[in-house]
Amino acid sequence: MIIRESIKEDWPAIWPIFQEIVTSGDTYAYAPSTTEDEAEIIWLNNPRNTYVFEEDGEILGTYYIKTNQAGPGNHVCNCGYMVSSKARGRGVATTMCEHSQVVALELGYMAMQFNFVASSNEAAVRLWNRLGFDTVGRLTKAFKHPEKGYIDALVMYKWLTKT
Repeated sequence: MIIRESIKEDWPAIWPIFQEIVTSGDTYAYAPSTTEDEAEIIWLNNPRNTYVFEEDGEILGTYYIKTNQAGPGNHVCNCGYMVSSKARGRGVATTMCEHSQVVALELGYMAMQFNFVASSNEAAVRLWNRLGFDTVGRLTKAFKHPEKGYIDALVMYKWLTKT
């Protein structure tokens, strides 16, 4: 297992993971109709860095890291994580989140914030809590879940430095 910075040639392996997750409409606030070209811009071109989790030459997960806000907020990063359905439950998200915190510090960030976690994504909320993230905000009925209707979105935050 390795986590490495992605290259453009990884996109054909990332796209099916992105498409599967976004099409379901139950965790990310991207339109389920997001095209492959739009997705590549969102996931590979706009973030500061994008990484892949690779095992035996197969990409099983991916994450991005970017500055959450400009100016006085530029010490806080934002990350998004996606894991292939065939790799869920194997610790891929945990490993990527731990890796992203190390990368964040290396890039000069002092905190990490998840801006819009669907409250129904209980596995992610549990994982982020276990990894030290606090729920610092609740956006009432801000996420339109395809089956549950309007549900809350959570803002989760972790200060990364010891000072």
